[in-house]
Amino acid sequence: MSDAESSTGDVSDASEGQSDVRNDDDVDAGDDAGPDEGDIAADYIEELLDILDLDGDIDIETRGGRSYISVDSSGENDLRVLSKPETVTALQELTRIAVQAKTGEFSRLILDVGGSRATREQELAALVERAAERLEEGATSASLPPMSSYERKLVHDIVAARGFTSESEGEGRDRHTVVTRP
Repeated sequence: MSDAESSTGDVSDASEGQSDVRNDDDVDAGDDAGPDEGDIAADYIEELLDILDLDGDIDIETRGGRSYISVDSSGENDLRVLSKPETVTALQELTRIAVQAKTGEFSRLILDVGGSRATREQELAALVERAAERLEEGATSASLPPMSSYERKLVHDIVAARGFTSESEGEGRDRHTVVTRP
């Protein structure tokens, strides 16, 4: 699958109460590598949705060699519990482990449930905005709270777009981003 390719799967209840995933784009027939991490992740998420008796649409996209799995639902409350940031992070880790168990390779996939990533990105942009305001008021630096490596990467991109610089500091769960003037 190239970086520009994506596939969409619809998960809906079949007559025996099971979900059915239909992918619009199949893996190339000449690809002997077996299912890719996006397909494995989608199958794992589909099974979870079946267990929870939730409906959802699964979208698989590959960008820069990384699979992005999005789960959305037309039902207002279907994915509300699963779209909480801590739940998405935990589910993403479980999905990565499931992919690694099948492929034998580390997975860097990103999972989004119910638009939670876009919501979090807006929250991070607001944090960066407040940090920029502190710098404009004369502070030499502004530390943001600890966050995941993915969120820190988003923050670094937002900070750079604002014309400031940033650096990650700390270890483990205390790793955070510090924003400074260039």
